[in-house]
Amino acid sequence: MTEQYPHALHELSAAQLMGGYRRRDFSPVEVTQAVLGHIELWEHRLHALFLLRPELALAQARASAARWQRGEPLGPLDGVPVTLKDNIATQGDPMPLGTAASDLAPASADAPPAARVREAGGVIIAKTTMPDYGMLSSGLSSFHKLARNPWDLDKTPGGSSAGAGAAAAAGYGPLHIGTDIGGSLRLPAGWCGIFTLKPSLGRIPIDPPYIGRAAGPMTRSVADAAWFMQVLSLPDARDSMSLPFQDIAWMQFDQGVEKLKGLRIGLLMEAGCGLAVEPEVRAAVEHAARLFERAGAVVAPMHPIMTQAMLDGMDHFWRMRSHVDMKALAPQKKAMVLPYIRHWADSVAGMNGEALYKAVNQFHLTRVATVNACRAFDYVISPTSPVPAFAAELPSPTNDPLRPLEHIGFTVPFNMSEQPAASINCGYTSSGLPIGLQIAGRRFDDLGVLQVSRAFELIRDPQRPWPQPPSEALDHID
Repeated sequence: MTEQYPHALHELSAAQLMGGYRRRDFSPVEVTQAVLGHIELWEHRLHALFLLRPELALAQARASAARWQRGEPLGPLDGVPVTLKDNIATQGDPMPLGTAASDLAPASADAPPAARVREAGGVIIAKTTMPDYGMLSSGLSSFHKLARNPWDLDKTPGGSSAGAGAAAAAGYGPLHIGTDIGGSLRLPAGWCGIFTLKPSLGRIPIDPPYIGRAAGPMTRSVADAAWFMQVLSLPDARDSMSLPFQDIAWMQFDQGVEKLKGLRIGLLMEAGCGLAVEPEVRAAVEHAARLFERAGAVVAPMHPIMTQAMLDGMDHFWRMRSHVDMKALAPQKKAMVLPYIRHWADSVAGMNGEALYKAVNQFHLTRVATVNACRAFDYVISPTSPVPAFAAELPSPTNDPLRPLEHIGFTVPFNMSEQPAASINCGYTSSGLPIGLQIAGRRFDDLGVLQVSRAFELIRDPQRPWPQPPSEALDHID
């Protein structure tokens, strides 16, 4: 470490790495070795990664180093370590989707986010773990080892982007990609104390596209997420739901605290459904609201957006989707799916057409209610989750397959309304667990959400040091 680089190589931002490569202060090979060495200290406890192949990562790093030597980097990620979630296809690799029931056939092509990373020269360190079919907000999987939270190894990192959240918090390099259909980026970000942006639907092309499904960056800072958006938001015709490409000035994410002056910000403290907000979470989010006010924003309370009927309708549709998918499996394959997921999906086996129609209609009702509720505000802040990280072994905070989504009432509305929404750390529980603040913007205002998030990054209370590997614990005791 030097005065110019006060952190170890594995902790440097994407911009710092690119600057260092340009000046030849260090090489992509040195950085990749540093990240792999750090992973070795952590991974036997975290279980954040799938397909960790050091030699393949080092081969990519050597190719990047050669390009830098020639003065011909491919793009803004050349030589930067990246991880990709299990469900983002990488050509030639199996995609288990977190479940032992998968056939593990090699993917025929890179999915759009993976293709953009390769085109920009990113070094793919590994894939990251997820629960069965991405249908849990935890790291519990019938295929992957149980993922854990670096802040407390007894706790979950969240999900379904479980490994990505843990990897970012643990310092497995600067850039990680997850996906989100009801909170799967923001929940692990909130519980792991990192930053994420669930972009407007279609801002980052993804394959296959689906109602509410988005890919997004998971990083330790707003700056790294903005850097990554330069690449991830590039067009790809395979996403039939993608937005027309827009050349957004992502690197104008830092407008300082001035960005907040005069903004109308809604404070959403009650989801309208599901679990009650725990006192420590409430206190942290209300403190964040006061910080916004001191910076010149006008903060006003909001009525709940969701109803229990909305949440239950979406839940029952997703149950039916999974039930139909699992009916196509051979009995011995279905038996390999996590029992919690099987029970959850099969609970709707007797649902009739009228009930299913009413369930599906809740997606539209949620969309309309969310847009209407946000109309009076420039941005909306809320808890990311009503509760902090729960026990790692549990599939959900309730541990009840018939009440599985009681914690997503703040996140899922913005999937249905297609609005951008971020999660950023805003405090800690008395036991030291991070607490996430969700910042949502109007549809298409992804850059504005980044700017408000950066402003909050500047005004929030000092952050605690990132967790260190257990093997280093004694080195960090005063």
